Amino acid sequence: MKKQKRYYREEPQPATLPIVSRYANGDYRLVKVFVEGYDDVAFWRGIFDDYETDRLKFEISVPPRQDLAKGKRVLLDMIPESSPDLLLCVDSDFDYLFDGHTEQSRLVNESPYLFHTYAYATENYLCHPPSLHRICAKATKNDTLIFDFEAFLREYSRIIYPLFLWYAYSARRKSERAFSLIDFRTSVRLNYLDLRDNGQPTLEWLQRQADKRLHALEVHNRDWTHEVRLFGEQIAEYGVTPYNVYYFMQGHTLLDNVIITLLHAVCDKLRDITTQRINMGTKQGVALKNEISNYNNALRNVREVLLDNEHYKDCFLYHKLQNDIERYVASLK
Repeated sequence: MKKQKRYYREEPQPATLPIVSRYANGDYRLVKVFVEGYDDVAFWRGIFDDYETDRLKFEISVPPRQDLAKGKRVLLDMIPESSPDLLLCVDSDFDYLFDGHTEQSRLVNESPYLFHTYAYATENYLCHPPSLHRICAKATKNDTLIFDFEAFLREYSRIIYPLFLWYAYSARRKSERAFSLIDFRTSVRLNYLDLRDNGQPTLEWLQRQADKRLHALEVHNRDWTHEVRLFGEQIAEYGVTPYNVYYFMQGHTLLDNVIITLLHAVCDKLRDITTQRINMGTKQGVALKNEISNYNNALRNVREVLLDNEHYKDCFLYHKLQNDIERYVASLK
């Protein structure tokens, strides 16, 4: 006799897994903080560390979904679930600058339990110019000041500022016919750094490339020229100036196509300086080889050091985020 198959009805599974009680051990209030991706956990952990007490703790994680979905869109869809005990943290992208001009920007700027970076992304904070010499010193174990990152990046920003306005305005209009992200990235990337005169030869090369691109944009999109200028005046109210565009441009473009190029060039020079000092010392033979080996073993990957950077808290945009979190914490009392 043939056995009959048994059929079991599967119960539908919730998209979001159950959240552990905020009073997990009965001693403190535990607030869940959901971030866009795994790379963001360390950044937001470093921020919320400043607000933890014996009675208030934060737990940073990606959304605990069975489908493992992550990203900004997932968090925006969770806004109705957000509360004093469930916070959402996202990159601003252009939503801070587009405040009120798009539905998404209204959501990001007006949701009480959603915090955003104000800078374009977490990467823009990691690349905070005053912190970059420290990054090089940690990676190379050489603290010699051979390059002024702040001065170079001020000039870099001044050069790319007109192109940034065209790209950001194109994004706000949701039209890439004028200037797409790929075009912007290609126009502002640094392929090399000539350290002479604090990078002046590189800046002059970039200026020539930027001037050509800007001229082409203005010739082919004459009807936008006035609008782009007005757009620049509007976003100036949000803190954008010709000298700080690196906080508002796409974070990955800044980190991968600009800052890493600078750091590698400076670190290579610092390592050469240290190696030369060792070779010019009194040690010889095996002792010299051991000294060079010890130095090489102490070196760190500069990208890894950069990704661990937490020296950005004097940035004016961070102060805005800080004020938002402080208001939230005060509301819990």
